[in-house]
Amino acid sequence: MSGKPRLGVFKFASCDGCQLSLLAAEDQLLGVADTVEIAYFLEATSRIQPGPYDIALIEGSITTQHDVERIKQIRADTHFLVTIGACATSGGIQALRNWSDCDEFVSSVYATPDYISTLATSTAIADHVKVDFELRGCPINQYQLIEVIQSVLAGRRPRTPVHSVCLDCKRRGTVCVMVAQGTACLGPVTQAGCNAICPEYNRGCYGCFGPAAQPNLVSLTDQFSANGMPREQIVNNLRSFNGNSPEFRVESDRIQAEQDGEQ
Repeated sequence: MSGKPRLGVFKFASCDGCQLSLLAAEDQLLGVADTVEIAYFLEATSRIQPGPYDIALIEGSITTQHDVERIKQIRADTHFLVTIGACATSGGIQALRNWSDCDEFVSSVYATPDYISTLATSTAIADHVKVDFELRGCPINQYQLIEVIQSVLAGRRPRTPVHSVCLDCKRRGTVCVMVAQGTACLGPVTQAGCNAICPEYNRGCYGCFGPAAQPNLVSLTDQFSANGMPREQIVNNLRSFNGNSPEFRVESDRIQAEQDGEQ
C-alpha cells in the first residue's frame, strides 16, 4: 500500500468523453497522479484494485438493474463520491428514452430483443445513491475536474462556478446572439463552465452544463415563443444533454402538455 489517498474512476452508460477529459489534462494529471494512488481507472490502466476508495469519480447514467446494484456497491466502498458529466448528473442525452417507449426501441433495433436487459429510463447517479459533489458538463471542463480532485484532497469544498453562461459572454465581450440575431440560446439558464464558446461563434448555448442556480425557465421559454419558435422546437431545445435535469424536465413537460392540450 502506498499510503496515498485511493482514487477510483468508474464508467456507466456514457461515451467516455469525461474520462478522456481527465486524461487530456496531461501535466495537471501528472500532478494529481503524484498525490493519489489510482486504484481503479480502466480507461488508463488494466490494473484493478478493490475498494475502499477515498475518492470515486463516476461517469455515466444508470440504465440497467446491474448498474443500480453496482453503483450501490461503489457508494458503500467510497468516502467521497463525485459524479462527472451530464450523463452522471442528469441522465445524459440517452435520457430521451424517458419520454418514449423503450420496448419499442429495443424491438426495432435488436434482432433478438429477449437478450436485452435494460431499464425503461436513464437516470442520474444521485437518483440512486448519495452524491457528495456534482461536476457538470458534456464533456466536463478538465480544469474544473482537477480543481475538484485537489480540493477534496485538501479537505475543502470544490469551487466551481454556479452563475449562468450570460455572465461569461459579458466578460468576453460577446454580443448576445439572442438579442442581436434572434438565435435561440439557453445561456441565461445554463451553468457556466465552457467559457461561453458557442455564443462566441454566433451559436446559441445548448445547455451542456445543465441548469444554473435558480434558472428562470418560464421567462426564457416565453421569450422563445415571442420570437416565433414553435412549442415542439422549444421542447427539443430543452431535452438535450441535460434534458432530464429537474428544471429542464419540468419546463419541457409543461410546454409539451400545453401543446398536447391544443391538439
